[in-house]
Amino acid sequence: EDINDHSPVFSDERVTFDIPETSDPGSCFPLEGARDLDIGSNGIQAYSIAPENEYFSVSYGSRITGKKYLELVLEKPLDREEQSEMGFSLIAVDGGSPPRSGTTQVKIVILDVNDNAPIFTQEEYIGQVLENKPEGSVVLTVMATDPDAGVNGDITYQFSQAGGQSDSAFVIDPITGEIKLTKPLDFEAAETHELSVRATDGGGLSAICKVLVEVVDVNDNAPELVVSSFSSPLPENTAPGTVVALFTVRDRDSGANGKISCALEDQLFFSLRPAYKNYYELVTVSALDREETPQYILTVTAADAGSPPLTSTQTFTVDISDVNDNAPVFNQTSYTMYVRENNVPSVFVGAVSAADADEGLNAKVTYSLAPVQAAERPSCSCISVNSENGHVFVLRPLDYEHLRQTEVTVSASDAGSPPLRANVTLRLVVVDENDNAPLVLYPAQDSSPPSSELVPVSAEAGYLITKVVAVDADSGQNSWLSYHLLRATDPGLFTVGVQSGEVRLRRPVTERDTVKQKLVVLVRDNGKPPLSATAALSALLLKDFSDVRLPHSSPATEDEGGSLTTYLIISLVFVSVLFLISTTVFVARKVCKRKELKAGHVLYGADNLQSGLADAAAAGTLPRAYCYEISLTTGSGNSEFKFLKPILPSLPPQPCAVGQGPDEEQDFPCVPVSTEDMAPHNPGTLSAGQFN
Repeated sequence: EDINDHSPVFSDERVTFDIPETSDPGSCFPLEGARDLDIGSNGIQAYSIAPENEYFSVSYGSRITGKKYLELVLEKPLDREEQSEMGFSLIAVDGGSPPRSGTTQVKIVILDVNDNAPIFTQEEYIGQVLENKPEGSVVLTVMATDPDAGVNGDITYQFSQAGGQSDSAFVIDPITGEIKLTKPLDFEAAETHELSVRATDGGGLSAICKVLVEVVDVNDNAPELVVSSFSSPLPENTAPGTVVALFTVRDRDSGANGKISCALEDQLFFSLRPAYKNYYELVTVSALDREETPQYILTVTAADAGSPPLTSTQTFTVDISDVNDNAPVFNQTSYTMYVRENNVPSVFVGAVSAADADEGLNAKVTYSLAPVQAAERPSCSCISVNSENGHVFVLRPLDYEHLRQTEVTVSASDAGSPPLRANVTLRLVVVDENDNAPLVLYPAQDSSPPSSELVPVSAEAGYLITKVVAVDADSGQNSWLSYHLLRATDPGLFTVGVQSGEVRLRRPVTERDTVKQKLVVLVRDNGKPPLSATAALSALLLKDFSDVRLPHSSPATEDEGGSLTTYLIISLVFVSVLFLISTTVFVARKVCKRKELKAGHVLYGADNLQSGLADAAAAGTLPRAYCYEISLTTGSGNSEFKFLKPILPSLPPQPCAVGQGPDEEQDFPCVPVSTEDMAPHNPGTLSAGQFN
């Protein structure tokens, strides 16, 4: 009889089942039962699971054929994601008393089935990136999980096509989920980028998440100036406040990077004035002057408030157009021009010049002679001015002796509308030419024979015989006269003062000297070439003034223009006749001399002579006191009185009479007379001939 001395024994200590997680409840998984050597009731009676498991149970029984079966029955659906494997003990119990049991370990491995799609850690990812980030910069990383295992849990990432064109700037790593830049972003082009990322597992299940990339603005855009209107050129008489240009400014950046301020570098003549919103006006603030500044180059600078700030500039070139606001200005306050007398007609003497600060027609200067006012003295009509170049011409010959200078007013006017003009005084000075020969005033050079000057033979060297007086109508050095002895009967006897014209004795008179001396004095000016004139005079060398004789020479004999032969013949005849007459007269006078002296016979009245001598004394030309005996000839229209030897020299004036002794009655007083002072120093000096 069998006793229960054997326990059930499983053939394997561990049994492993791979069960797909998709197995339906009620699924049976056969097990190999345990063996028990005992028989009957001592054999295996039941199986159980320890610990109890809600997913599995053990089914033990006999089939119709009577064959025993042992199955592991699935009671509940498996989920590998919750529990990928489980284990329990399968216990076989026999019917002995006490019962014996055998145990084996059952391991359930739940096989994965792709029943879970990937799941992102966030439904929406938001990332920020600076717009100046370089290519390859990581924006953010997306992450998805899949509870499946193996291939079913391997996730790959990609952009969904529904993301639009924004993903062209991004690329995603399919393994790590990193989203990187493929090119720099531009905040001004797009402030945000919306992407769709798909995560797909190995079984083909996928999930989609939204990625929002916000572009952070960087101050990478300088301000822009857009000119709406601009006026150039600008008239120089434009009133202050005139709008020259209108422009707007903008900056594509945002925030402080987009705040713009404008400034004008030179605000002396122009300034900026805000109009509305981002519009500015460039206006004038003061009067303009093209002559000072014909062109203004204005620079407007726009700067944003970024850090660092960015700037941009706009240059406005404003040309200033001319207005006729400047009269011509002469380069001299007055002009003085010179022309030599006897000039050729239409001779050029100089030019006036005026400049006008304007331009174009406003600066075109024309010249003319200003009309003479009615109250003014008419100017010389001999001056002409070229209207184009201001050249001054003298139209006719001028004579310095008649016109030494003249003044005219030259006007310069521009071609503006209305024209402006300026006047200047032009003084024309006539320069003297040596065109006038000296004029001898004394002795008079007329057709009558020259008067004779009386020279006592006792006169010493330096004795003043007479003085040649001449004038020259020219001026300056042309009128500087010099006197030279041209010819003389005895050139060594006389000398002529070069500057004074005084004819003096060079040496004392000798008995061998000819009684009548003829002199020709040359008067020459200092011009180039010099002009000259001659003065003919004669001198009588007398021992005693009572021996005065007047030789009656024929004009023909003294005519130096005759031939030498004629002159010699006439001289011979004249000398012969003169010798006979002189001899006769000499004898007669010796006889009659005493009678004439006693009778006090005077051919001319004492009153007339006294009056003439008194006038000479009053003129101050007779400084020394002398009394003279006077003898006058008769019967000749050219009679002269001559000064004879002095009586009582060096005494003061006292009464006396010609031909009377001290005790006789006096007819007229003596007056102070000097032979030197009676010489003709000038045309107003007394001479012997003037008392005829």
